Amino acid sequence: MSGPSGTGALGAAGPGGGALISRPKGAGRGRRQSRPQLSARAAILFVVFGYLLLPLFAMLEFSTRGDYDPATGGYFRSLASYAAIFSYPDLVDGIINSLEIAVLTVFGMLLLLVPTMVWTVVRVPRMRPVIEFLCLLPLAIPAIVLVVGIAPVYRWMGQHLGAVGGSPLTLTLINIILVLPYSYRAIDSSLRSIDTATLADAARSLGAGWPRTILQVIVPNIRGGILSAAVLAVALVLGEFTISSLLSFNTLQVVIFLLGMRDPFVSVAVALAALVFAFVLLFAITRFAPGAASRAKRAPLEETAA
Repeated sequence: MSGPSGTGALGAAGPGGGALISRPKGAGRGRRQSRPQLSARAAILFVVFGYLLLPLFAMLEFSTRGDYDPATGGYFRSLASYAAIFSYPDLVDGIINSLEIAVLTVFGMLLLLVPTMVWTVVRVPRMRPVIEFLCLLPLAIPAIVLVVGIAPVYRWMGQHLGAVGGSPLTLTLINIILVLPYSYRAIDSSLRSIDTATLADAARSLGAGWPRTILQVIVPNIRGGILSAAVLAVALVLGEFTISSLLSFNTLQVVIFLLGMRDPFVSVAVALAALVFAFVLLFAITRFAPGAASRAKRAPLEETAA
């Protein structure tokens, strides 16, 4: 059956949505990138990856050098530097100290930030800018200034608290302050993605106390932000050097610096191993964090719909 003049018959509804709602020809072509744009993106990615990966390959090449070979004019390749990592007692102690400080820093940071931020969102939202300002303040204070201000406190702790006050684990106190800006942003983004106040009020109306509400209701919904904050805290603690050095504590970076004066090959090997550990940890968090699987399934559907 024909319509008015100049109008053809409507096609039958098809699997793609029928003639009335099918996309016009050429729809979506505007999103396709031209060849110069793709070339520019490839060039940018090449420069970025080169900037990030070339130093790592240089560290790997240096740390695997063995004896010099006059015949070839090169070096034999050896993993002796990596095998010798655990033959230095000071290095082993520094690694253990840094890992213990990292664990304590993560627990201290979460114990301080999560209840405070949840309470602020639910009960006193007007204090949210104040909490944000206090958490971001360490970014504006150089590490050397923090050391000058806190050195008398550590001196008093070392004189009056014995072995506890002189332990490298006391660096946890200042590391919690240093990780606040990064951890706050990670947790805050997760709290903004959910209706924290409604969840807390619902749990409270069902008889749950505040500890149970935070641990069993809020925390499961912000696990991604908590994991991100933990990774950032671990990365910062493992890479911190200035404060540990000025306060004369043997941590991983301080021992690497001292070892570099005696055996640069082992020093570079330890530094590369620490970087690889941080990269693997970041990949594990982004790959296996809650919601990663659903995001991976959603991406092809969104591209198809587009």
